[in-house]
Amino acid sequence: MNETNVRIQDDLYEAVNGEWLKNAVIPDDRSTIGGFSTLDQDVEQIMMADFRAFAAGEKSSDLPQMKYAVALYKKVLDTERRNREGIRPVLPILEQLRAITTPAQLNQQAAKLLLTGVPLPLQMDVTADMQNAEKNSFVVAGPDLILPDTTYYAEDNQQGKQLLAVWSDMVTKLLAYTPLTEAEQKQYLADALAFDALVSKKVKSQLEWSEYYKCHNPMSVDEVAGYASPLDVKLMLTELYGDRAPDTLIVYDPKAVKEMNGYFSRENFSLYIHWAYIRTLLKATACLSEELAALGKTYSRTLTGVAADPVLEKQAYQLVSATYAEPIGVYYGQTYFGEAAKQDVVDMVKKIIETYKLRMQKNDFLAEETKAKAIQKLSTIEIKMGYPDEIKPIWSRLVFDENDSLFAAMRSLAAIRTRDRLDKLLKPVDRTEWLMPGHMVNACYNPSSNDITFPAAILQKPFYALAQSHSENLGGIGAVIGHEISHAFDNNGAKFDEHGNLNNWWKDEDFQAFQALTKGMVEQFEGIEFHGGKVSGELTVSENIADNGGMGVTLEIMHTLPDADYRAYFKNWARVWCMKAKEEYIQLLLSCDVHSPNVLRANMMPRNFNEWYEAFGVTEQDQMYIDPEKRISIW
Repeated sequence: MNETNVRIQDDLYEAVNGEWLKNAVIPDDRSTIGGFSTLDQDVEQIMMADFRAFAAGEKSSDLPQMKYAVALYKKVLDTERRNREGIRPVLPILEQLRAITTPAQLNQQAAKLLLTGVPLPLQMDVTADMQNAEKNSFVVAGPDLILPDTTYYAEDNQQGKQLLAVWSDMVTKLLAYTPLTEAEQKQYLADALAFDALVSKKVKSQLEWSEYYKCHNPMSVDEVAGYASPLDVKLMLTELYGDRAPDTLIVYDPKAVKEMNGYFSRENFSLYIHWAYIRTLLKATACLSEELAALGKTYSRTLTGVAADPVLEKQAYQLVSATYAEPIGVYYGQTYFGEAAKQDVVDMVKKIIETYKLRMQKNDFLAEETKAKAIQKLSTIEIKMGYPDEIKPIWSRLVFDENDSLFAAMRSLAAIRTRDRLDKLLKPVDRTEWLMPGHMVNACYNPSSNDITFPAAILQKPFYALAQSHSENLGGIGAVIGHEISHAFDNNGAKFDEHGNLNNWWKDEDFQAFQALTKGMVEQFEGIEFHGGKVSGELTVSENIADNGGMGVTLEIMHTLPDADYRAYFKNWARVWCMKAKEEYIQLLLSCDVHSPNVLRANMMPRNFNEWYEAFGVTEQDQMYIDPEKRISIW
């Protein structure tokens, strides 16, 4: 990337990325370009070429699961059949929903509807228990909303009204393809909007969801069943598990459950059915005719500013990539990820963890016993690098009838996946599972297993390259590694111990000191004006703490390098966060994303560290300067 004439002391992000940003063109089928997005695009092009070769018989894979992925890929490309079938494949399930007129009828079918992906008045899943990470628990929450967040439903939120108008227009056009009469179509739409409006008053906002440790709210099945009536939760669980049905559920969203009659009751039962009918139709469109698939993406295109749908070949790859994620990720890793790079990055992770321990020992606000527990947590972090060593058995069970329609095939695969996920309730937690596949350009920390995952696809320039200097790699993937490790000690991760259990391992005064520093991080970002809106310091605090920790630990390592180049470090840090995005997508992220805008991630964090000021001679006359007493370094 060519640098601009903007002074780096005034705007690191613009100085490093400005010229590129001026000339970069966002593809019509994407909302962003640069950094993560460009790498993802590159991986996608590589894998699309491979699938093209697989489908033509010009290439093959030793992984048996890949043949299922290729078969599904061909099914997506068979537009002659899809267009001929039109909406017909989804009509049986829609008619099944339409025939449900009482709660009793719903209860008779609810378990089967859950398995086939029809939305119920409660969302249900199985995941690791927060207080005992060795076992799985059955969790419940309220339904999803049409709009991105509860805040969009405020009376003065014009954007929310505009988006609902786009959604309504899309649904009106889709319903015209169904057997419903014109009057019924209007009624179904009105009822779906009314149900969604009721739900919006009961479910959590994105800000509330960002404090994920607050999701652990155990309730007895009897208590949840009482709130959920007329939905018979006990009958559903018995049908799913027989005499092994759980007697305790974990309620992720207590208000949505306790006040469920505010959106689901005998009196407004038809609102729910009509909402479920439309949501099921919308979900199905991607697997129907080309015309219906394009129509079904209208709302999401508007929400993210995407100008056009991907070409058919890309749509096929994207659907298959999501459906057979782990086998495709392993194929990508085995084919395109070198062992030398893997070992080099693993060594870097170990170095960062050891340096983190040294920083903990030097920490000036923790008592010795709290430091020891923090260091123990660091010592037990598991590293998942590149791609899994083996593919889990579930991916070999994802088999469909090749004579089925695309919709029927996807529905049967979804039922297999859902059944497998629900069956985990009866098994211990499998800590060898990966949260991300090898071909994903991302990284994550899992508090319930105290592990960090770095898929092969992110281990490329500008994040990482064997040919890049140590300083550049530390400013790229090193800081990202430090970021993920820091999530073990952000405002959420700090609540979990080294085993992944929700457990208070802090002395009270230590946690109060940590909260004071966290409050400073909130204030550092709170209210920053950005694209006509303002950044929420509360919503983004966990990610800002992680950025702060990632930079702090890698700068510590920089001091040990004989050839340390701090300028190269900070410049590559800025390159990593380079992003050009559609305005609609920027507004969406600003309202809902727990990450700060990329330009602020690049520009705000360096100001907290002395190395930034020394590297570029930044003084109080420069815009990239903040007073020493306002600088924050938590970890």
